[in-house]
Amino acid sequence: MQILTYNFFCRDTALVAKELLGKIFVFENPEGFLQGRIVETEAYLGKGDPACHTSRGKTPKNSAMFGTAGRHYLYRSYGIHICYNVTTDEPDMPSAVLLRALEPLGSTEHICSRRPNVKLAKIASGPGNLCKAFGLNMSMNDTSALRPPLYYADDGFRPEKIITTTRVGITQGVEMSLRFYIAGHPSVSRK
Repeated sequence: MQILTYNFFCRDTALVAKELLGKIFVFENPEGFLQGRIVETEAYLGKGDPACHTSRGKTPKNSAMFGTAGRHYLYRSYGIHICYNVTTDEPDMPSAVLLRALEPLGSTEHICSRRPNVKLAKIASGPGNLCKAFGLNMSMNDTSALRPPLYYADDGFRPEKIITTTRVGITQGVEMSLRFYIAGHPSVSRK
């Protein structure tokens, strides 16, 4: 597997969101290598996108999105669930891709222990569930996604069919078709 580089992330956000489908999200930690195939994403386009956290400017909470592409951006949704994004595009276009769902790969013992009694296909389905299953926390915010311990890799897998639709769970920019998922995949959070 090849680790994705800055050049992959420093491109149009919608394109990155689409091309992340099928890539591997890897977290090397004391428990071992936690891995998941990305099956669902959403693009957030910066200043021109009313649903994007940076649409109203820079704040201490969204400052990671104003840095370079290929950084982790984590935030709390409703003060409860942690959601994970990777920054994209140029620094003057503070944008990111939200990971919505992963298919667990390899050893799943530690992932399953964080979400007991959930079917494996749904264990990392939904942004908050994904972070819980993989043990992601706010200390990872604004760190590099281009090297271990938390990074992306390409194993050559390419989805046969990708569905493009509107984003979910937002109240502004709802008409924008910026959600992408692998057609028919059982780990997708919503059809």
